Amino acid sequence: MLPAGMDPRTPVLVGVGQVVHRTGDPGLPGPVELATESLRRAGADSGAGDRLLRAADLVAAVAPVSKPYPDLGALVAAELGAAPKRTVQSVRFGGDAPQRLLNTVAQAIADGKSEIALITGAESVASWNAATRAGAGLEWPEQPEDAAPTELIGSDKAPNSEMETAAGLWGPVYFYALMETALRGRLGLSEAAHRERIGGLWSRLSSVAEDNPYAWLPAAQSAADLATPSSHNRLVSTPYPKLLVANLSVDLGAGLIVCSAAAADAAGVPRDRWVFPHGGATATDVWFVSERADMSVSPAIAAAGESALGAAGIGIDDVAHIDLYSCFPVAVQVAAEALGLPIDDPARPLSVTGGLTFAGGPGNNYTTHSIATLATRLREDPESYGLATALGWYITKHGVGVYSARPPAELFRAAEAVVPAARRDTAPGYTGPATVEAYTVAYRKGPAPERADEPEAVVISALNPAGARILVRVSDAETIAAFTDGDPIGAAAEITAADQLTLRTERTPR
Repeated sequence: MLPAGMDPRTPVLVGVGQVVHRTGDPGLPGPVELATESLRRAGADSGAGDRLLRAADLVAAVAPVSKPYPDLGALVAAELGAAPKRTVQSVRFGGDAPQRLLNTVAQAIADGKSEIALITGAESVASWNAATRAGAGLEWPEQPEDAAPTELIGSDKAPNSEMETAAGLWGPVYFYALMETALRGRLGLSEAAHRERIGGLWSRLSSVAEDNPYAWLPAAQSAADLATPSSHNRLVSTPYPKLLVANLSVDLGAGLIVCSAAAADAAGVPRDRWVFPHGGATATDVWFVSERADMSVSPAIAAAGESALGAAGIGIDDVAHIDLYSCFPVAVQVAAEALGLPIDDPARPLSVTGGLTFAGGPGNNYTTHSIATLATRLREDPESYGLATALGWYITKHGVGVYSARPPAELFRAAEAVVPAARRDTAPGYTGPATVEAYTVAYRKGPAPERADEPEAVVISALNPAGARILVRVSDAETIAAFTDGDPIGAAAEITAADQLTLRTERTPR
């Protein structure tokens, strides 16, 4: 019987499964194989075995990147012997997908439209890379291009404005590096103090990964080793060397089983396996980073956090177990600030997995792993609460979920949080006086084994006297040297063309 007063439609997470296939292990598994195995493990974890898997009426999948199946859920369902009425998939790109899918699934259950739902995702970038290097074929399942899920979730709007693309900010590593220096400038930190700050943050994540059996790199590393460039830790885009960025070359899968309380009870799932979603909220920041009033804050994370915590009836100080999306250090710092969390509390680490560098960054699917890991923690600490964030593009698309083994006071309701949007004008093509707001120096990879990485350009965010933002990409050696040899944040400058900027005030030496 259900606990007294519990609505039989209450969504409950009853099974979690994760799988890691490390380089050197036999085989080259694809996303379908890893996703299917993760759900089989989730079935075993629930105590109900394959029975819940075969009975699923809804299968939701995070869109894979290593093999872009249009309806991964349908392929996984077939492998499991399930015949769902609906399949749901996230749009092609976005790390916010797992929380958005969980919100969708939990809401469908609360509305009586689903009884047993599966959520899964997997990436096989490491196997794809290994096969490419060896010239080997991959025997991964195929799917017709016109296959489609019942529903597609999320926004697939292009992530960059024309000015951002022209400045070479076409990939997360460059944009996040630019935002990192914007944060450093706002905090008033020297480069040395900032390097110590982000190195320490990442070192603490590596210590968490050391104890995670599903982590891709399960080894604790020192702050100095992580933040200092070396032959095995090349500079990618300042201030980030390789070990401060997400590691996408992984083979990882994760799966969740979410049921109505009535279905979980009927299946005989032991109560000590039950973990409830208490609050789930999504939100979106001003879409183009260059149009945000401040590149180093996220009103959307604050709004989604407030909504999810409010639905749970708690505050952030009531949350014991936390996982902040950790593709780059700035993402963690921005989320921690938005939620009111310190970044260095030894009693409350900001990750339960170790993050996307050490646990691994499986495309869009990281947060499925963090939710699975949180569920295990919450079963061990059943009176506590856990919180996970999910993030897509450049601190753009967000999801926040609050979970506990304690039953919720009210039936789950997913929310789209209202975000107060503060915008800044942009001035593409502007020439004239400006102030350096932030910058990043992008490096080209040197030849192995003794790399001599060379800076190829500096991307500068500058503000003109009217406060409008201009992005400039400069490739001449003299200007690059001014940004590698000194710290020009706050310096006066003259923009003479879209690819030319001259500093007008003395820079702070390194």
